[in-house]
Amino acid sequence: MSRTDILMTAPMMPIVIETLDKAVTLHRLWEQTDKEAFLKEVGPRIRGVATSTLFGRVDASLLDRLPNVEIVSSFGVGYDNVDAAEAAKRNIVVTNTPGVLDDEVADFTLGLLLATLRKIPQADRYLRDGKWLKASFPLSATLRERKVGIVGLGRIGKAIARRLSGFDVSIAYHGRTQQDDVAYSYYPTVTGLAEACDVLIVITPGGASTRHLIDTDVLKALGPNGVLINVARGTVVDEQALIHALKSGTILSAGLDVYEDEPRVPQELIDLEHVVLLPHIASASVHTRNAMGKLVADNLISWFDGKGPLTPVAETPWRSK
Repeated sequence: MSRTDILMTAPMMPIVIETLDKAVTLHRLWEQTDKEAFLKEVGPRIRGVATSTLFGRVDASLLDRLPNVEIVSSFGVGYDNVDAAEAAKRNIVVTNTPGVLDDEVADFTLGLLLATLRKIPQADRYLRDGKWLKASFPLSATLRERKVGIVGLGRIGKAIARRLSGFDVSIAYHGRTQQDDVAYSYYPTVTGLAEACDVLIVITPGGASTRHLIDTDVLKALGPNGVLINVARGTVVDEQALIHALKSGTILSAGLDVYEDEPRVPQELIDLEHVVLLPHIASASVHTRNAMGKLVADNLISWFDGKGPLTPVAETPWRSK
């Protein structure tokens, strides 16, 4: 592979930097004091981009500065940090990192669900604060006899469902279309799914089409015994509607790993004792993040070796031969 000029927009894991440094000429945008001057100088030479949500959004304004870019390799299964439609208009391939994080996120989701229902973080704090010396920890809710609805039955959604099947709970789902090879009950609307379930797990992609998909009506349908688990994107849930639902008892509780304006979490959520809040760590194990990082680099290397992208997103103009 020739020494192709690649732009990395923000710091990435050592495995990405080390792999690309051996194969390409890597330009580190975040290290530049004058980024505009830097892009004006090297932008025309850039043929590939490695990016993540740490940078923000790769959109037309950046792509205008990179007139010869051929591929944008994004870290993460979600890729709403890249304007894939705009990239497609310019015949630019976009890749993400699916598959390698499915099991990790699914495992984590079950952990977050149990932690939320059984109040595991709250019980930990109760013991550490010395309160157990005075009284037993209050009884919690349970996963027993619940019906779980999954919003978004893609690869990760199916992995979550497989794990849930071992807990002897009823499972249903909502998606854009019903899947013929799936035995779980299908609901054509999120509100209908929420009405039928008392746990709602959100694992649908982010972006404009799913913004505030979980709104006041959905939360009301979920009901006072309902629990919301969000491991998708913060934008999928109307955060203010959720805060109101939690304060008013419209739903029982929530377990959140994602937020609308990360890493800024509303103080109103932080102040609620009956929710579990985590700092976007669903895929954050060394093993899985290294696998994701390697896939970022491998997509770029494969493309410039003439083998095509390994994991192109749906909007990308590339098609396998």
